[in-house]
Amino acid sequence: MERFALFLKPSAIKDLDHLRKYDAVIVADGIERFLSHSPRKESRSRIKKLRGIGDPDYRLRLRDYRVFYNVDVLERRVNVLRILHKEQTRKYYEEVTK
Repeated sequence: MERFALFLKPSAIKDLDHLRKYDAVIVADGIERFLSHSPRKESRSRIKKLRGIGDPDYRLRLRDYRVFYNVDVLERRVNVLRILHKEQTRKYYEEVTK
């Protein structure tokens, strides 16, 4: 199975830079592990397809952090848009649904 290329938008890089080193390593490893092979494979708790929101398409849960991303199947590319603490997600959902 061919891997998906992972691209972090500037906003995601900024989010990652603001995390503690320990948390940043967990998030980076999780992005590599779960999004490079099957980014659209939904599970009960890890990957969720977002409905009612145009952008982003998916959310990956990694402990207390949420990774929001889009998948371009034709180009085999995952665009990571934001990396937020779970307490910040409600505000983010409100911003992207406007």
